[in-house]
Amino acid sequence: MKNGAVVIFLAFLLSACAGSSIVGSSPNVTLVEADSLPAPARSDLLTDTRPYLIGPFDKLKIDVFGVEELTREVQIDASGRLSFPLVGVVEASGLTPGELAQQLESRLRGRYVRNPDVTVNLEETVSQVVTVDGQVEKPGSYPVFGRMTLMRAVANAGGTAEFAKLDDVVIFRKVNGEQLAGLYNLKAIRRGNYSDPEVFANDVIIVGDSQARRLFRDLITASPLITTPLIILFR
Repeated sequence: MKNGAVVIFLAFLLSACAGSSIVGSSPNVTLVEADSLPAPARSDLLTDTRPYLIGPFDKLKIDVFGVEELTREVQIDASGRLSFPLVGVVEASGLTPGELAQQLESRLRGRYVRNPDVTVNLEETVSQVVTVDGQVEKPGSYPVFGRMTLMRAVANAGGTAEFAKLDDVVIFRKVNGEQLAGLYNLKAIRRGNYSDPEVFANDVIIVGDSQARRLFRDLITASPLITTPLIILFR
């Protein structure tokens, strides 16, 4: 009886896998023929960028053109400030690298450097990150550069793991001091049923755990002689 239940369970899974796939049902997704998918225009490659905001413990490379003594790497402290020669303490947190460069130029101009030309580049970030946890291959925190989406964040974490429950993916986000959570179906997003949602720095993404997948693994382990032909079909 037990072996019969195993076969029925596996047959059900096979029939589910054989079902037709739905692609492009989202109003924001247009389905086209594979050989007619056009290349993106230049504007498509630029409009998804988002300015980077400096945060605590970020490492920056500051270059003052023509003044080698002032060119250096600095790290933002825990309060979001940096100390720079001739300038003193600067509130850097929340500024873009370009805005910080303008502030440094303004403070150096006149008294110290006649016409300063300052460039600020991000060397390393630990503040603007998204955390991906749960059933992914490489849980951890990953930097957010430009426009980040849910699928890209999960891909950065090595993709979903063996027991991932794709219809149980939660994004936790704090907005105006309020903790919010959104539930997403990653499988439906991959198939084009829904748009790939944008994620932001400080978001926490949790990929759920599928008990059904674990049960399937346990059934295979418990009944190797019966399930061997079916394993070959899955492969």
